[in-house]
Amino acid sequence: MSFTLAIIGRPNVGKSTLFNRLVGQKLALVDDQPGVTRDRREGRGRLGDLDFTIIDTAGLDQGPRGSLTARMQEQTETAIADADALMFVFDARAGLTPSDRAFADFARRANKPVVLIANKSEGKHGEAGALESYALGLGEPIPISAEHGEGMGDLYDALAPLMPEPAADDEEAPDFDDAGDETEGRPARAIRVAVLGRPNAGKSTLINRLLGEERLLTSPEAGTTRDAIAVDVEWKGRPFRVFDTAGLRRRSRIEDKLEKLSVSDALRAVRFAEVVVLVMDAQHMFEEQDLRLADLIEREGRAIVLAVNKWDLMDRAPNRIARLREEADHLLPQVRGAPVVAVSGMMGEGIDRLMTAIEQAYATWNRRISTSQINRWFERAVANNPPPAVSGRRLKMNYITQTKARPPSFVLFCSRTDAVPASYLRYLSNSLRETFDLPGTPLRITLREKANPFAHKAKRKS
Repeated sequence: MSFTLAIIGRPNVGKSTLFNRLVGQKLALVDDQPGVTRDRREGRGRLGDLDFTIIDTAGLDQGPRGSLTARMQEQTETAIADADALMFVFDARAGLTPSDRAFADFARRANKPVVLIANKSEGKHGEAGALESYALGLGEPIPISAEHGEGMGDLYDALAPLMPEPAADDEEAPDFDDAGDETEGRPARAIRVAVLGRPNAGKSTLINRLLGEERLLTSPEAGTTRDAIAVDVEWKGRPFRVFDTAGLRRRSRIEDKLEKLSVSDALRAVRFAEVVVLVMDAQHMFEEQDLRLADLIEREGRAIVLAVNKWDLMDRAPNRIARLREEADHLLPQVRGAPVVAVSGMMGEGIDRLMTAIEQAYATWNRRISTSQINRWFERAVANNPPPAVSGRRLKMNYITQTKARPPSFVLFCSRTDAVPASYLRYLSNSLRETFDLPGTPLRITLREKANPFAHKAKRKS
């Protein structure tokens, strides 16, 4: 059974830095500005031979009922309820504040083991602040520096007694790796899905609907989400790992350092994902930024699903979805045939259709075509539309083969790679999509010149 630790404390005491240290990678955004973390974030932590689930939380702060601050605190309270033990972090350099004292009482009322952590304890000022924390009545403080990795041995000694004893049969339990186990023909591991879009498109609301709970913070104001938060979703027995991301504005409008960090985190989620759901506001569809994001997804080689959110606010004219698909094909020819799904995160409409589209996009992204099939198609495609002559010389197209999937990638052998027009490659890509049913997924065709078997002999004669 996994042991869960929640990191709590007031804003800007280094909770996210400690979280990153324990999970072994920079998952949580870190900045000197207080209140960076808003949603709770989970990760697999490790310290020596201790393995546990760790939760990073928003800084405990008070706010009026219904405000964003109050809802952030509700997220922290949920993390505390789910945790087996708490790590109460305070800033040893700043010393104790009234907020620290108030929230120490809050931690005591949780009636769970509490490890008191004096972060930023390096130097004389840190030592004095650590001693001051005895007044909190939470036991002996563990002086550490999460940024520099100091004091991790002492933290290990404090956590080890809290960990449960391993079950007798744990060592014999099978290890289900995510590489290739299958159940009824389906991969056992979760499909990685990133949810991308402009600010206030309703991404977090949509994911909350998938989960069936208010797991992610939502707000009418744009920019509520900052970190790329991963949550696990199961749909019809199939696991998905879904990443909520910050809304992406045009680069020219981004000036705040924290927003730049959020954008970088969102782009990292796209690179890590296998399928990207581009969420658009039904009242403002296919705006310039939407098209830019779709192009980004294609360039990263990820499967794409277009989700038109807030569909409950639109009139239900006949053939409206069909016209949207035509518009998408016209504006996004590089992902022609990408599924367009009308959804409402608020009302729960279209969720099954969206998940079906994600699964189908993933299958298409993984598709492989046999060499014999693809070359039969290739002969017909070249015969129906031969490549143009360049400088009076006809280009010779030899053969084509698929080198990999994810996305489907092909190598085309021909006589002069530098002379093949981009328009002819588009023709081949579109024909590939239609013949082998590859809608929406990015396609890669690499040109390579076929070696001339007589070139070596000619050189030797000369």
